[in-house]
Amino acid sequence: MNLSGAPEDPQKDIKKVALETGDHESLDQDAAKLADFHVLFFMLADHEPLPNAEMGYTQELERNFSKWSLLGIGFALTNSWFGISASLVTGINSGGPIVTVYGIIIVTLINGCVAVSLSELISAMPNSGGQYFWASELAPKRYANFLAYLTGFVGYAGSIFTCASVALSIGSALLGIIQLNNPTLVIERWMVFVAYQIFNLVAYIFNCYGKSLPMVGNFFLYVSLVSFVVITITVLAKSSPKQEAKFVFANFVNNTGWESGGIAFIVGLINPNWSFSCLDSATHLAEEVPRPERNIPFAIMGTIAIGFFTSFIYSISMFFSMTDLDLLVNSPTLVPILQLYYQATGSKPAATFLEFLICFTGLGCQIACHTWQARLCWSFARDRGLPGSRYWAQVHPKMGIPFYAHTMSSVVVAILGVLYIGSLTAFNSMVTACIVLLYISYAIPVILLLMKGRDNIKHGPFWLGRFGMFCNYVLLAWTLFTLVMYSFPYTMPVEAGTMNYVSAVYGAVAFIILTYWFVRGKRTFRSRDEREEGVPDALTQSLTHES
Repeated sequence: MNLSGAPEDPQKDIKKVALETGDHESLDQDAAKLADFHVLFFMLADHEPLPNAEMGYTQELERNFSKWSLLGIGFALTNSWFGISASLVTGINSGGPIVTVYGIIIVTLINGCVAVSLSELISAMPNSGGQYFWASELAPKRYANFLAYLTGFVGYAGSIFTCASVALSIGSALLGIIQLNNPTLVIERWMVFVAYQIFNLVAYIFNCYGKSLPMVGNFFLYVSLVSFVVITITVLAKSSPKQEAKFVFANFVNNTGWESGGIAFIVGLINPNWSFSCLDSATHLAEEVPRPERNIPFAIMGTIAIGFFTSFIYSISMFFSMTDLDLLVNSPTLVPILQLYYQATGSKPAATFLEFLICFTGLGCQIACHTWQARLCWSFARDRGLPGSRYWAQVHPKMGIPFYAHTMSSVVVAILGVLYIGSLTAFNSMVTACIVLLYISYAIPVILLLMKGRDNIKHGPFWLGRFGMFCNYVLLAWTLFTLVMYSFPYTMPVEAGTMNYVSAVYGAVAFIILTYWFVRGKRTFRSRDEREEGVPDALTQSLTHES
């Protein structure tokens, strides 16, 4: 049934729906229900909740986000130049400056294709479920439930791991500032753990005020851009002497122990790749922004454009300003970018201020992470995809946010912080996993789209035809590449403390997913048929919500 406009034969279309929604005792009751449904159709035809109702969902969240605040949240989360700062040491050891400089170009081109693929799908099917909803709609009916469930769980795991990695990055930066100003301090893991929990808690509190989130998104977009400008100009202006162009564009460093420079380069790509992850974040706000079929693609593509511009200029500027590469790697602050600021400015107060800007920008990233993971959890729980879904699927009547989903997700992130105390290597493997798990959650609906046929679905306003198909294949190829290559050890020879345990993380996630599916999820997960049967009720409830 087409609910995006007035049907050519309303009575025929409405009767079909009415007959599918239940048994009717008489023709008079049939006529009455058909008439009621007809009235609902035309009353809702010009309202924003209609796309949700057409998909079988009730509009529960307010559409408080604008196009620009959505871009603010999207970029605050991806925040590519901040990501380069936070993970600089990986690139320095695995290829030196060139792996970051050229890696940004490579990853931007690839993730541009990822962005196009996501934008086409959200434009065609704007729903807060994002990847798992698309999988449900595109998969053959026989496999739709499991593939949707698998996609949703993998995507949610990726969001949780990403949130943990951001909290660690900011916590490490804060401890680095303290150590720089107290040289006798030796940073212990428990100290970083405490800072991790503080930033996680602050971001949790911010996200409890739903109506302020659009303003927060706008604010941290400007914070990020202003911080980028201030840091870049300050470091370039104060550093002396500058490195030669050969050092920035042709200096290859391999401290990984791998004999193959190609493997070392690939390992180093994790740095810029992490800096362009989480591109699906805006899709999970589809029910909180007007005209999501147009505004969300704008936010996704805008995130890629701003991310490339800022991260490319930033990384080149930092490498030209670097004076002692070895000291960066072995800095007592454990924060290479802070040591670089200190080298460039020669001033602890100046370096402290610049790193404070990094922490403040990172806080915006952490807040956006919480927004993203909460919406993903909430939307997945609406379709009963998680244990305890009846709680996580609720929207708090006063706060106007999925409070219980937000709280549960934040608690899980807090628990994951304990892993950092136990094993830094295991935690780093989880960070790597967040990149690949998100790619897998993107790849599943794209595979299903190609199998179904790109021209066999209703296109949204953002649709790029053959170029879009090319982007789909690039996404699939890169997903397979990262799944294999990012599982390689970071350094050689391999020891227990330096092993890449990302395969174990995949195994643990797969075990949890399959166990819950066979124990309960297979019976309880909401099917495509159930959603279609719920369309009339969703229409009624959407009208009530709008009123």
